[in-house]
Amino acid sequence: MQARQFLIGVDGGGTGTRVVLADAHGAELAQGAAGASGLALGVERAWQAIEAACAQAFASAGLAFDWAHCALGCGLAGVNNRDWLAAFVASAPKLAALDVQSDAYTTLVGAHGGAPGVIVAVGTGSIAAVLDADGACRVAGGYGFPSGDEASGAWLGLRAVVHAQRSLDGRARPDAFSEALLAHIGAADRDALVVWLCEANQTAYAGLAPVVLAHRQHPVASALLAQAGADIAQLVDALDASGALPVALCGGLAANLAESVPPSHRARLRPPLADSAHGALELARRAHALARAATGEAT
Repeated sequence: MQARQFLIGVDGGGTGTRVVLADAHGAELAQGAAGASGLALGVERAWQAIEAACAQAFASAGLAFDWAHCALGCGLAGVNNRDWLAAFVASAPKLAALDVQSDAYTTLVGAHGGAPGVIVAVGTGSIAAVLDADGACRVAGGYGFPSGDEASGAWLGLRAVVHAQRSLDGRARPDAFSEALLAHIGAADRDALVVWLCEANQTAYAGLAPVVLAHRQHPVASALLAQAGADIAQLVDALDASGALPVALCGGLAANLAESVPPSHRARLRPPLADSAHGALELARRAHALARAATGEAT
């Protein structure tokens, strides 16, 4: 008897990993979650997080977990770095099939069901992508932390912490916003903040985004959110200057940033049909079908 086969869609970013487990026909069985698997944080860490999330999903479904019976579709942050991508693929366990794309692409597939449209994904990082009528995918932004990823959690945190710095040395008056930032960081004085800044990575800065959102009426936070909204609009315009395609704002910060998008672009926003993990599940389905066809198995 042939062993049962499974499809797994993986959405991996700088803050967390989500997976969707389905049977070979695409019927969803369970979901799982684990820590970050964005490739900027290391290939070994990425595979550890993906394995933990998959193991959780199999356990939830009451099934035995064996990589050899899994077709994996991955949408990961950081695959635009070719060296990271090559190392990730080379480190893969023995799988039934594997396809790895950017989390932008899987978000796009999930959000519009494979139909033409634009997405702007805002989470720990950010990126925009469009799928045109010819099926071609183009991206804008997503150059990575710290120089890019406009409107992302890390982008907000990196800029918000400047207010905390200024409040500590007298360039700005200490207030509830600066105190909340310092409390989140755990820094009571300048030296403690410097230590945190020397060690902080993209994920750590993104952890400050909820503090910004909680103080969105503060002038500094308000200006940051307004700039984030303007950057989102600029990303959309770069990919669809005609304004003809639907736009889905996706990712962990989407709901909180929608009101900051200029009215002209906010009117074009549509709820995503599905998320990046389900877009990655479609990659797994395709990879599984190709692997079966290559071995002459019936589909």
